Amino acid sequence: MGLTTEVFTGGFTDPVFHAQSVFKMLMDGMARPGTVQTVEPEIDPPAPLGVAAGTIALTLCDHDTPVWLTSGLAKAAMPDWLGFHTGAPLTAEKADARFAFIEAGTALCSFGLFASGTQEYPDRSTTVVIELPDLEGGRRLALIGPGIQNVTEIAPAGLPETFLRLWTENRALFPRGIDIVLTSGKRFVCLPRTTKITATEI
Repeated sequence: MGLTTEVFTGGFTDPVFHAQSVFKMLMDGMARPGTVQTVEPEIDPPAPLGVAAGTIALTLCDHDTPVWLTSGLAKAAMPDWLGFHTGAPLTAEKADARFAFIEAGTALCSFGLFASGTQEYPDRSTTVVIELPDLEGGRRLALIGPGIQNVTEIAPAGLPETFLRLWTENRALFPRGIDIVLTSGKRFVCLPRTTKITATEI
């Protein structure tokens, strides 16, 4: 089976510079949870992967980082695109993944199925990237914790109803646990495991 041109195109035009700029944005996002970041590199990842999720994949994934994909992404050109541009291997086991990508509209599994690190090495965990229809217009959520002065509010649209319960279970594992990046189009928001998330009353 031949590969389409979609696999070989759509990556960073300046890989070193673009990866450095996106990495800095990710670090800033993790340091200031709830802050919306907008990626600048013009890339064209294969559908249904969004631009922000694609830039994160190009920035963080390499031959040493097993990646888990939802079935919708795995059936698309994403596996070959990711392999060509980053060399990252795919894994069918959530617990073996360093990064996981979930397309919009997909039901969330228990976050405990992903790698949560160990007490000695809590960084050996999975970072989960969840694509959403929009980062605004949804249920209002209040964030508190390190990097947040008082309270920060976000209102991501399309976040499954089970998210808050799953996140509470994840925080109970601290210092173990996963970190999450919510993406939509060219924008993303980081939710490190240290952040407490509650629903606000309308």
